[in-house]
Amino acid sequence: MATPRYDCHVHLVGNGLAGSGCWLKVPGGWHRFLAEFMRRGVGLPTRLDAPEFDAAYVANLVGLVRGSGLDHALLLAQDEVYAEDGRKLDFGSFHVPNDYLFEVCRAHPEFVPAVSVHPGRPDALAELGRCLDQGARALKLLPNCQNVDCASPRYEAFWRRMAEAKLPFLCHTGGEMTVPVMRREFQDPRILRRPLELGVKVIAAHASGNSHFFDPNYFGELIKLMDEFPNLYADTSALNSPIRSGVLRQALASGRRERFLHGSDYPVPVGARWAWLRGLISLAQAAEAGRIDNLIARDAYLKQAMGFDEGHFTRLGEVLRPV
Repeated sequence: MATPRYDCHVHLVGNGLAGSGCWLKVPGGWHRFLAEFMRRGVGLPTRLDAPEFDAAYVANLVGLVRGSGLDHALLLAQDEVYAEDGRKLDFGSFHVPNDYLFEVCRAHPEFVPAVSVHPGRPDALAELGRCLDQGARALKLLPNCQNVDCASPRYEAFWRRMAEAKLPFLCHTGGEMTVPVMRREFQDPRILRRPLELGVKVIAAHASGNSHFFDPNYFGELIKLMDEFPNLYADTSALNSPIRSGVLRQALASGRRERFLHGSDYPVPVGARWAWLRGLISLAQAAEAGRIDNLIARDAYLKQAMGFDEGHFTRLGEVLRPV
């Protein structure tokens, strides 16, 4: 039997108008433009504010995963934003509750649930336990956008429970452009030291690269941490984009390819020209990628074309929490 192939970074999104419990508050300006660009780029005709948007998004995504050549997608919830003292903050552009995530994953076996629990919420440990009981395979957070100081002593019991349950932590690292940022200093992968010391398996999303020209590139710091902590991995999500694509060459040349996992960051756009301009693929391969309408399949094709081996797509199965 073939080893399952994964996309380790796929977002679930909804507006909640049909009862999913999600909410979607897209700010104006750049974020509004980018949200509409992504909706059209994934071939979804349903408007963001339509009551049928949630069901249409899931149906479209199921079709993409089934046609991608991959077996599973790690599907991500998105918790709300909290202060360290437990107060819920009015910040963020979207929310996807864990219950809705589990509902979608139960209906579609292509999806693997990555819950989102802010460690600062008053019921954080109880919600983590409830999610583990329901079969959570990973946990996702964006510290810079959700106000999570991973080094806070208040959160140590939370990290210890994750380590005990062998629940990996998929953590955004590097800059961010698609959702509002609250604490820019939390994009540095060095904030992950304490969870790593406590035994949590961590996947540094986006390999700690920069999202725009004025962001620091933390890839060097990521590699130092990898050398210190064997429980640290990184994913290659959103790297087939104009600025982040610079990290692809660094990952391929790092000598640590066995620590990198394939991810697309769907519905973030996937372009072929950036890898070609950086000399990572041939013009013929860029043209072939351009003929692939399925963005999840296109991203996987590009990673293969530039030299990531089959383990890049299957390794997540060894990292996920066993259930």
